[in-house]
Amino acid sequence: MFHRTGDGRPLPRLCPAVFILLLVHVGLWGLFTLPLPALEPVWQSIVGTNGAIRHGEYWWLVSPLLLHLDFDHLAANSLSLWLFGSWLEQALGKRKFLLLYIGGGVGANLATALLLPPMYSHVGASGAIFSLFGMYSYLALFRRDLIAPRHAQLLLAAMAINLLLGLMEPDGNLIAHLFGFVTGGLLAPFLTVRPEPPPFHVARP
Repeated sequence: MFHRTGDGRPLPRLCPAVFILLLVHVGLWGLFTLPLPALEPVWQSIVGTNGAIRHGEYWWLVSPLLLHLDFDHLAANSLSLWLFGSWLEQALGKRKFLLLYIGGGVGANLATALLLPPMYSHVGASGAIFSLFGMYSYLALFRRDLIAPRHAQLLLAAMAINLLLGLMEPDGNLIAHLFGFVTGGLLAPFLTVRPEPPPFHVARP
């Protein structure tokens, strides 16, 4: 299991961006599960639709990152955000972490809009989550001073499993996964890690 490490402060203070994103994920999912007809046009106005993005409605590159179709979708992305995002936010700082997360998600949604049919619609934070994997891959390969080799191998194995699971999802957006990963890797060299990042470790089961 991958663990964030820190000074014992609770998650809201230690990793405020991760905490707020988790709250938004859960809150919006709970809101749109309510059987209220008035919510349907709101949902339709923020779900990513390729044709609308191509015609200049660019907010749909961002808004789908906060939405999820069902509880399993929500749980998988939220768990990945907590496990993989907490250490990165501490190491990068809140602003750079959000730049990585949102930038990766936008890159994933832009690739989706350009490469999949105009009527294709999509929601979910998977592209943003995979940008975190892209960042970790860069650190594991090129910043061995931050992540020990044995931990790097475990990280890469975990990310490979996530990529494989993405391939196996019948309704998964493989384009978003791959381009989120690539965007995160491309952004990584420009996002300087803090001089004294928190220690990274992988706890034994």
